[in-house]
Amino acid sequence: MSELRITYDRHGPAQEVLKLEEVPLVDLNPGQLRIRMEYANINPSDLGMIGGTYGRLPQLPAIAGREGVGTVEAIHPETRTSLNTGDRVRMPESLGAWRSHVICEPEGLIKVPSEIPAEQAATLFINPPTALLLLEEFGNLKPGDWVIQNASNSSVGTWVIQLCKLRGLHTINLVRRNELAAPLQALGADVVIDDNDDNIKQIKTLTGGNLAKLALNSVGGNSVIRLIRGMADGGTCVTFGGMVGDPIRFPTRNLIFNDVHLCGFWMDKWMRSHSQDEIQALYNRLFDLVKTNGLSSPIAGTYSLREVVDAIEAASSPRMGKVLIRA
Repeated sequence: MSELRITYDRHGPAQEVLKLEEVPLVDLNPGQLRIRMEYANINPSDLGMIGGTYGRLPQLPAIAGREGVGTVEAIHPETRTSLNTGDRVRMPESLGAWRSHVICEPEGLIKVPSEIPAEQAATLFINPPTALLLLEEFGNLKPGDWVIQNASNSSVGTWVIQLCKLRGLHTINLVRRNELAAPLQALGADVVIDDNDDNIKQIKTLTGGNLAKLALNSVGGNSVIRLIRGMADGGTCVTFGGMVGDPIRFPTRNLIFNDVHLCGFWMDKWMRSHSQDEIQALYNRLFDLVKTNGLSSPIAGTYSLREVVDAIEAASSPRMGKVLIRA
């Protein structure tokens, strides 16, 4: 047996630095088990790590991919674990997810309920918890409040929409393509408008006179100005991404006269500052939201490990939904 893995030994554009490697699968040692990977996710942070621009970089050479799930295929007889063969798990991201197999110790593996499909499980550990924590840790939101966000068709954006609908919150969603309005409204979006200056002036009309208590920015540049102009006095604007790569711009008068607050959020930092029990409790809540309330991430396409370049091109193009790598 052999393992396929996507690796890189230098930083740069993913299409240029990634390599497909095939290596023999070694025998298990005492204390180890083997995972047969099912699906891995392509996140913007994956491309940032490969490109060398992310806030935390792996030691090179590295196996690409932070997020994915697989099933336990074999367990060494001398390995002590509560896991069984056939269990679906997410392994620590430090091991790399864009691969066909993983041999590791059971510590740090997160068991995923069997009721959750593998495609959805592969998307559950970075973007959905980010959306959940943004809504819970900022803005002191109550039912009836409004949230405004850009990049609303992103994975975080679609989870924000679904979570807000579940909690009795309303969303104003800025997009850059008109055809995104219908699928976002199907998820529960209240208002969907093009991300431009003219439409921001109409927000009060579209919302019945309401402005947002919380703004969520993952784009940067001038889009932040439009978010802030859709905010109520005393509101909070949280930046958790910067897709366009431009510095954040903001209207000074809103900071002074409307007491708008600007802050940042990084999921990685939250993870490092919380215990494993707290992290597991967060994941358990997400599992329940999927099983009980039907929350999900739209899937835009699935590619094999050998098609990783095509997968990255798809993930880098305008779309709605996650691009997955099938092991």
